[in-house]
Amino acid sequence: MTTKPEAELRSLVRTVEHRANDDGGVTVVGYAAVFGEVAQIGRWFQEVVARGAFTNTLRTDDVRAYFDHDTGRVLGRMSSGTLRLEEDDKGLRVEIDLPDTSDGRDVRMLVERGDVSGMSFRFEAIRQEWDESIDPPKRTLLEVKLGEVSIVSEPAYDGTSIALRSMESARADARRQHNATAFARRKAAAEAKFRKLH
Repeated sequence: MTTKPEAELRSLVRTVEHRANDDGGVTVVGYAAVFGEVAQIGRWFQEVVARGAFTNTLRTDDVRAYFDHDTGRVLGRMSSGTLRLEEDDKGLRVEIDLPDTSDGRDVRMLVERGDVSGMSFRFEAIRQEWDESIDPPKRTLLEVKLGEVSIVSEPAYDGTSIALRSMESARADARRQHNATAFARRKAAAEAKFRKLH
């Protein structure tokens, strides 16, 4: 039985840069994810975002940018052109043209002062691989559905319980596959033995 993926949050502590626009506004630039970088998810497992994990979602989804994951504090949107997301050689690059709103002005000031220390993204894992041969196990995100990106004041990994359910689901799938393969081998051996008797 396939279960619907649940939303998880991941954050990245990196310098968020800003630059002035021709129209007097400010654009903030940073990375919400870096490809190939290993992150520890609690004490339970490691996680890596694979290059190309965002390719499909960037083609199909109208992603929004928020401040601190608060949906009432919109900073930009892909369909309006105020949020630009792209996969480059490094990771998921984010550019947000800050609005002339109280939240936009607050974020601008926080970035200029260096108080804001990272970006984050909300996602659902569409395709993933687990390496259980190491301790702790390693999860590689091959494809994700991007829900949003946020400029965050306190970057932190969240949704660990959801990620743990994902790990347990992957282990259950592996057990089912192992059992099905073992059953098929036993069945083939029994059929071969039966044919030899007749």
